[in-house]
Amino acid sequence: MAKMGEEQHEADSLLPIRRLQASDKSKGFVELLSQLSPCGPVTDEEFLSRFAELASHGDDHAIVVAEDEQTGRIIATGSVFVEKKFLRGCGKVGHIEDVVVDASARGRRLGQRVVRHLVGHARAAGCYKVILDCSAENRGFYEKCGFQEKNVQMAVYFHE
Repeated sequence: MAKMGEEQHEADSLLPIRRLQASDKSKGFVELLSQLSPCGPVTDEEFLSRFAELASHGDDHAIVVAEDEQTGRIIATGSVFVEKKFLRGCGKVGHIEDVVVDASARGRRLGQRVVRHLVGHARAAGCYKVILDCSAENRGFYEKCGFQEKNVQMAVYFHE
């Protein structure tokens, strides 16, 4: 007989990972992102405008979510965008960003499923590699997802 935690893992493995929909704002999408980094308020108009802008990029920018079917809330998300380069014979690189799982749903492998989905998307788009930046605390998580540490991230922030 499966233990309670194992039953939850099985249930989570059945949750579909799907593309972000315009209606997901009302399902807590922005609030979920706030668990990763400060978001500030986003009006419905701002959300729909940005959603349309990103959707116009087709498969070059994919935001995916997992929705808790019992509560109707978005409990995991991540995005990947495809950078088109001149290097490597006009190759492509996938950039994974904004991976977050709701605090109440962590430890259930949803983050790993989201990352695997994003990596698969980049592979299907013809990318020769997928990269991401993460904090030192998250290094172990991404190693479990098959990533290895490479180089150093540098940043210039224009707004705080």
